[in-house]
Amino acid sequence: MQTPVSATPALISLRSRLASLTGMPPTQALAELVQGGHGRLPLPGHGATLARWRALAAVGAHDLNLAKLYEGHTDALAILHEATAHEQANQPHVTWGTWCAEPPDARLALLPAGDARVLRGRKAWCSGAQGVAHAVVSCWDADGAPMLAAVDLRQRGVRITDDGWNAVGMRATASVDVWFDDVVATPLGSPGFYVERAGFWHGGAGVAACWFGAATRLADALRARLAERGDPHRLAQLGDVTVALQGCAALIREAAAAIDRAPGANAMRTALTVRLSVEAAANTVLHAVGRALGAGPLCKDAALAHIYADLPVFMRQSHAERDLEAVGKLVAGEGAAPWTL
Repeated sequence: MQTPVSATPALISLRSRLASLTGMPPTQALAELVQGGHGRLPLPGHGATLARWRALAAVGAHDLNLAKLYEGHTDALAILHEATAHEQANQPHVTWGTWCAEPPDARLALLPAGDARVLRGRKAWCSGAQGVAHAVVSCWDADGAPMLAAVDLRQRGVRITDDGWNAVGMRATASVDVWFDDVVATPLGSPGFYVERAGFWHGGAGVAACWFGAATRLADALRARLAERGDPHRLAQLGDVTVALQGCAALIREAAAAIDRAPGANAMRTALTVRLSVEAAANTVLHAVGRALGAGPLCKDAALAHIYADLPVFMRQSHAERDLEAVGKLVAGEGAAPWTL
């Protein structure tokens, strides 16, 4: 009988290490995970995508702020691999961020400077900026083409601000604005590489694994409470949570298998369906668990309180109806319905 992925030694070790990091600031916890050998996950599309996503879910169940940084670190390594920047990807004990949000008022320029390239301007939504050593950033070259670059943040000319984040949820990620004043960077790939590569959508689904992990933490709290004292209403709420998460878990497993079968295929619909399904399931869990447990645990249990503050904010990486529209367009143009048994 095959050993379940959830019981693999690597995942057991990760969960054990996470337990020892409880209460530690996320950037410090990320550094501890990297130094302890947990910073490298199986690359998506290489036969163990589900193992990768289960690790992200485990971190999401532990702390969503850490999960945001951990997902960014592991996504950066995957991007570097796709860009064949293996020397940078293989630096030991180095923490990475992935900063690729593109608000219209914060466009980072990648400009020639002799034989080098330098970054100039402001980058917004830079999660973990105070703690990570390197980052993969989206930027724009002198011709206005979208680019990716890898940058060492320990250089002169990098100014990390306190601006750009006022939310209570996900506050510990410190997703602030960073200014670059002619900071040397290494281009990754050709113009358009970031969104055109197959791994773009693999990474998008990986983010949803973090959300899923947090939702299971809430479901586990409800299940534990019912072991002490159950009643018809709470049992029905647990049933609601079970149906939502079990269906979502099946879709995640199916998506991971599809990506491993065809790693070079366009996984846009697969990733968007996973993200939207996890978002819907997580909203069901937030609603049902809140009604079942009442105010007490949500006010007195710090871990649950953090999930209720953090998860709705983190899930706004989803583009809501715009993503639903994108899925609808893809399905309308396909020959077969995706729901056929």
